[in-house]
Amino acid sequence: MERRQFLATGSGATALVLAASAGLAPAHAQTAPAWNKLAFDSKSMAEAAKALGATAAPVESKDLILQAPEIAENGAVVRVGAQSKIAGTTQLALVVEKNPNALAALFDIPEGTDPNVSTNLKMGQSSNVYALAKVGDKFFYAVKEVKVTLGGCGG
Repeated sequence: MERRQFLATGSGATALVLAASAGLAPAHAQTAPAWNKLAFDSKSMAEAAKALGATAAPVESKDLILQAPEIAENGAVVRVGAQSKIAGTTQLALVVEKNPNALAALFDIPEGTDPNVSTNLKMGQSSNVYALAKVGDKFFYAVKEVKVTLGGCGG
């Protein structure tokens, strides 16, 4: 083994050992204590809401704002955001109706925090996208259709 190869291999192994001992090993959402498998396995907005604790159907609200493009050129990276103007919002979720698993993102909103989130979602095809807000024991939603196209020409 050459000296340079030994140093490169040895320093990489040392970095991994140090990262692991510092608690920097990669985390997986599925092993998190609050992971809600049933919600993330849901196939519709109604199923996701029920898995998150809804006892009644979510109600559409003008105080919940969904930011999403009308046309997405690349379904692998679609920027979507949600902002709730409803006092007491404790959770915001983003749901993509035609994805294999409808619930795409879930955010817990700590008290005193502005309920405003955004993230990139993957969409396999054109679909309705929902923002779902939990306020106490009630759920509210906003919806927008996002068309996923090749080249963004609407075809």
